[in-house]
Amino acid sequence: MNITNSVTHLHKRDGVWFLTFPVLEREGICHGFSTRIGGVSTGFFSSMNLSFHRQDDPDLVMENHKRFARAVGYDADRLVFSDQVHGTDIYVVTKEDAGKGIVRDSDIRKIDGLLTNEPEIPLITLYADCVPLYYYDPVQRVVALAHSGWRGTVSRIGACMITKMKDVYGCRPENILCVIGPSICQDCYEVSGDVAEQFKQGFPERYYSELLRDDHNGKYHLNLQAANRRILLDVGIRPEHMNVADLCTCCNPELLFSHRASGGRRGNLAAVIMLKG
Repeated sequence: MNITNSVTHLHKRDGVWFLTFPVLEREGICHGFSTRIGGVSTGFFSSMNLSFHRQDDPDLVMENHKRFARAVGYDADRLVFSDQVHGTDIYVVTKEDAGKGIVRDSDIRKIDGLLTNEPEIPLITLYADCVPLYYYDPVQRVVALAHSGWRGTVSRIGACMITKMKDVYGCRPENILCVIGPSICQDCYEVSGDVAEQFKQGFPERYYSELLRDDHNGKYHLNLQAANRRILLDVGIRPEHMNVADLCTCCNPELLFSHRASGGRRGNLAAVIMLKG
């Protein structure tokens, strides 16, 4: 299988397959996006399910985390999990949060974005069609992740994260590097007219042709990646500082989990990012 393109690099390490992105690789940032290959889960969780909330065996999920962590290069016991609700709330992670959601109970609730300037604290968010957003500011040494489904996208969580990075750490948009990771493509993502209407209300009319394809039957096809790219450009991210992964979760069910492709019978993929010490 060869899905590698100019902005999506596929690696196999100790049997674990995962993805990385050049804009972060060049900076030496520890990061990865999981595939479903290389874990120990079975059935429709096969095999690298990284969610403890999909009714998979938690011992198998923990082993999956250990394998993925070894492959990417971080300590699984120090992971900090989000608690995704398709909102725009963002949590500032400190060293006191290390391990929350994996080896410690977590008080992080209703959070779709994480950011930190602490080294050796890996951040993790989970996916099965929604858009993973990665951020790195090489000047202020800040990393972040945001989970952007259609609700988060129309509410501009991508821009909310930039604002949070500015407010907390003094980051400047023109310095920030971003990745829009693998997610469902426009051809696979049919939405209702009321969802399309929210995007029409939330975005300038000049973007409609790029974001929405009218099927003329009350349904539309929505381009979440393009919407997130526009959001990031609008808040000052430079085009040359952004990678947009050309890889659809729904089109590649043998490699990636997809809610739409599986009818909900699936595990979860993960985005991880960490500052090295």
